[in-house]
Amino acid sequence: MNVAVLLNAMPGAVSQGLIWGVMAIGVYVTYKILDFADLTVDGTMALGGAVCVMLMMRGVPMPLAMLAAVLAGMLAGLATGLFHTAMGIPPILAGILTQLSLYSINLWIMGFKANQGISVTKYCLLVSGRNVRALAANNPIFVMAIVHAALIGLLYWFFGTEKGCALRATGANERMARAQGINTSRGKVLGLMISNGIVALSSAILSQYQGAVDVNMGRGAIVIGLAAVIISEVLFGRLFTNFALKLSGVAIGAVLYYIVLQFVLWLGLDTNMLKLLSALVVALFLAVPYWNGRFRANMARREARQNA
Repeated sequence: MNVAVLLNAMPGAVSQGLIWGVMAIGVYVTYKILDFADLTVDGTMALGGAVCVMLMMRGVPMPLAMLAAVLAGMLAGLATGLFHTAMGIPPILAGILTQLSLYSINLWIMGFKANQGISVTKYCLLVSGRNVRALAANNPIFVMAIVHAALIGLLYWFFGTEKGCALRATGANERMARAQGINTSRGKVLGLMISNGIVALSSAILSQYQGAVDVNMGRGAIVIGLAAVIISEVLFGRLFTNFALKLSGVAIGAVLYYIVLQFVLWLGLDTNMLKLLSALVVALFLAVPYWNGRFRANMARREARQNA
């Protein structure tokens, strides 16, 4: 096997990992902070790109198109939040209902076409896969590093505010938070809006990077997000205790995930098996804390028997 081929593919893997890392941070907000299993992500991961690309094709400047994509993602999160809080629908079902609705909405936004292209030669794009090996300021790796720094800084500030602390308290112990006078329903809706807004931002960036948006580009996105979060927890859980470092760890987890995928593809895995591989990676890393807990419990029982 040619190692040069693998090394040549690494910049693309790192840049994609950083883009999906933004999405993984959005998943982290619901999965770890809010303790809410949100499946809206698969729909939002196409929504942001659809809104961004279609607006840019109609002459809207790229920054405004990306802002509109974020707002659209927040509306998707609002819908899931209202399904759950106002209608009493369980979290997983609420996310599925929104995700299902978004498929039709995304098609409508895209003019009932399954995909729409946007060329870097015709439009001013934030990132493009063509520049992934360029030693310049428009290299996606450099641009995404700045995006991550800004996003993590903003989230670090927000979750240190009264609103942010209330949201964290809602996820940590909803009953206790409610007893302290926190409106947990509003907190859940706000958390879902923030999460899906971040996911839509990732979608808008990904669409520009690959030069197209596809109605199915978000399929399986929740698995990638969970993989990044779990990899971060397993590898950096004890090392990264600061909130900003935890968010950085999620981004690193996404990069590692894509590097592993690239390595497996280099070994000759059929690309049709990637979904299976992704599921196995998530299952493995989810199992590691459980296995570790059982091992420690067994060791503690053995020590207790020896000391008895």
